[in-house]
Amino acid sequence: MNHENHPWLLLIASLPTSSATARMRLWRGIKALGCVALRDGAYLLVERESHAEALADLAAQTNSEGGQAWVVDLVPRSAADNAAFQALFDRSSEYAEMNASLTQARKALPSQTPAEIAKALKRLRKERDALVRIDFFPNQASLDAEAAWADFEEAVNALLSPGEPHAQERPIPHLSPADYQGRTWATRRNLWVDRVASAWLIRRFIDADARFLWLDSPAQCPKEALGFDFDDAAFTHVNDKVTFEVLLASFNIEMTPGMEKLAALVHALDVGGVIPPEAAGFEAILTGARARLNNDDALLADIGGVLDSLYTHYNKDKTK
Repeated sequence: MNHENHPWLLLIASLPTSSATARMRLWRGIKALGCVALRDGAYLLVERESHAEALADLAAQTNSEGGQAWVVDLVPRSAADNAAFQALFDRSSEYAEMNASLTQARKALPSQTPAEIAKALKRLRKERDALVRIDFFPNQASLDAEAAWADFEEAVNALLSPGEPHAQERPIPHLSPADYQGRTWATRRNLWVDRVASAWLIRRFIDADARFLWLDSPAQCPKEALGFDFDDAAFTHVNDKVTFEVLLASFNIEMTPGMEKLAALVHALDVGGVIPPEAAGFEAILTGARARLNNDDALLADIGGVLDSLYTHYNKDKTK
């Protein structure tokens, strides 16, 4: 950061000692933003427009609760001072704590139910995302933590969705839905995100009369069936696309705002990436449905309704 052009922000705040609730509210706001305490009542933060607005809100709230608060632009007098400020925001210790949590969580995975695993994943992802948001100067610790997180997600996916396909590197041919009507489609049983969304997509936009086979093993896939979402299937992960996205591209399905957002949701939950706000809710609903329903036909019908609703909701701006 150029210290001459990008000043830092300093929140100076004090509250009456009797205002325990107000002090806790201020502390939580400061922590969520990633401020560093220079001393009691003085909190440093990287200058950004959103940060300035957030600190101004905290200052106004503090003043309304009987305290005193100001937001000040702070310009370092030298590059050395600027570097010293940056060093205060080193998140190496927080990443070390997160890695320790991942190690403990991974050890517990074999003894946990799918619902417990999904709950742990959701909690740890929330903690990780909160840390990444306040990591303003990524370094080797953050790179190591990213690798540890990828390993943990892979271990979780291996338990929640065993047999995940390996991405192929090849072109995606363009196909006509007219040539794929009334077909039998097959994938691994115990549907998870990519498979249930792909099955919904097939029946909703490609083959309305599709019949589905849920396989104990991809080796059981009949020759006449169209396999999807397993290694060497007709439709599976290709390059950086998950099966849902490959089906979209293969059959040239219109990328409405709703479809774009569904594709982003499926991709993020299946292989990682930017997590949409609805992802946690959809993952919780799918986890609950898997625990509640005893077969994949019922699961597809149940989650298909959820995907219909999301698709309609995402497209609402287009229909106005």
